[in-house]
Amino acid sequence: MGWHLTEDIDGFLARTGDFLRSRPALHTSQLTRLEQLRTNEEKGTVFGRLEEDGEVRAVCYRRPSQRLLLTAVAPEQADTLAAELDGEPVNGVTAEDDTAAAFAEAWQRRTGAVPVPGVRVRLHRLGTLVPPEPMPDGHPANALEHAEIVRWCSEFAVAVGQAPLTDERSWAASNFAAKQFTFWETDAPVAMAGSTPVLAGMVRVDPVYTPARFRGRGYAGAVTFAVSQAALAAGATDVVLYTDPGNVTSNALYRRLGYVPIANFTGYDFR
Repeated sequence: MGWHLTEDIDGFLARTGDFLRSRPALHTSQLTRLEQLRTNEEKGTVFGRLEEDGEVRAVCYRRPSQRLLLTAVAPEQADTLAAELDGEPVNGVTAEDDTAAAFAEAWQRRTGAVPVPGVRVRLHRLGTLVPPEPMPDGHPANALEHAEIVRWCSEFAVAVGQAPLTDERSWAASNFAAKQFTFWETDAPVAMAGSTPVLAGMVRVDPVYTPARFRGRGYAGAVTFAVSQAALAAGATDVVLYTDPGNVTSNALYRRLGYVPIANFTGYDFR
């Protein structure tokens, strides 16, 4: 009973796999990242599971120099996790809003570190897929050269304040490398959407990007529709995506396509 911490990812996944797969939409980030860590081990990553009555109730993991990622827990469970991690180099937490706040408060009580709210995202799950109206000119395309895909992803990274992709090493270490990419094309590519492989019946659409010069013409909706349709055709039962809660335009777009908000997440940095 209680939290169990380990650096053994294989043992961790053997014990927690059923729990992670039980709610694939809410556990989208854990499923995709843990699959990457399973195949490309990252030394120093700590994994945790909460067990009660012989059942896994929650999981967490902390990669070196990254925030702790935590599934939903009650405040008292967040407090016991903070006690287990006290003395470890925890520099932040990302979780559903209430869980993130509970852990941040518990960590501050124990360590004095001040939690500073950072990234906020909203998770949406696809209900009934609805084509955009009107559908813009063009068609989906998947056959771009690798160098062109890297260029688009690098442009997206810079647009959202991340470092550009400078070489194959930075590509391999990025969140883009394991994804498939679909482009909306007219005479040339005008919008891009990535998607994760199917894991536990879940596909996450990520990222969606339209260069500024092509915005306002419906291309983002068209490419998101195409990728969502392909995910369903591949057998996905949970198709999800994240948005910035403050971006009224993108939230309205995805709602029109059939996506329904299911949770909000907050990231805190500890100072």
